[in-house]
Amino acid sequence: MERSSTKHLKPAEIRAFRRKIYRYYRKKRRKLPWRRTHNPYRILVSEVMLQQTHVGRVAEKYRAFIRAFPDFPSLARSPLREIFEVWHGLGYNRRALALKRIAERVVGEWAGRLPHRVDLLESLPGIGSATASSIAAFAFNIPSVFVETNIRTVFLHFFFPRRRSVRDREIVALVAETLDRANPRVWYSALMDYGATLKERHGNPNWRSAHYRRQSAFRGSNRQLRGMILRTLVKEKSLSGSEMARRVKMDCGRLRGALSQLEREGLVKKKGPRFQIP
Repeated sequence: MERSSTKHLKPAEIRAFRRKIYRYYRKKRRKLPWRRTHNPYRILVSEVMLQQTHVGRVAEKYRAFIRAFPDFPSLARSPLREIFEVWHGLGYNRRALALKRIAERVVGEWAGRLPHRVDLLESLPGIGSATASSIAAFAFNIPSVFVETNIRTVFLHFFFPRRRSVRDREIVALVAETLDRANPRVWYSALMDYGATLKERHGNPNWRSAHYRRQSAFRGSNRQLRGMILRTLVKEKSLSGSEMARRVKMDCGRLRGALSQLEREGLVKKKGPRFQIP
């Protein structure tokens, strides 16, 4: 059905939509390690890892991360260099720093217990509105409303099959309208699994979203250079700018810019002429 942005769904339409999603989920749900727990720390870790990273890669790294840092206190007291060692392969390393800062705040302000309020979750480093709401849903079964890529896929497929430039506020309204408020944890898992399957079968329809942006190539990018710098410092502990340039085989101008950026973000620090992970 092609939906007008102002028209509400009928109760029968909502029931039929839920039945279809749940029927698929009962038969085909993914067995993901973070779905076997309601532990807020573990769910937080998985949600941060899943930001801009494919679920298959996260599944590989999640178990190792939990073994190394099983709770907020262990993560809070661990050196960033050790966290980067375990994080290696997930990319977007500022997320690892954000997790450490979150752990420090949770231990310091809330005695190691993650708050359940969405506004408090959103105040944490690296946690935006959608991630805060997803943590609230999965960790505390709170009927919060949010959109991520697989959920967007489902709603584009069912309610906007021919439209382009669909805005998230239109999808959010439908997410709220169809939400199973008795069990949002399971409902959102079902939506995400259905969306993942739609992408496999029909390709990614998110290009029809008004918010779609094609990701730039990784090879030769600043993201790649930043990752190379951090991997090198994990191995070498401390390097001067010239030593780093030889290790990563990069011209000094680009390297200086990347190092300055990493230093501003707290991912590296400069001690005298040498750089290291804090």
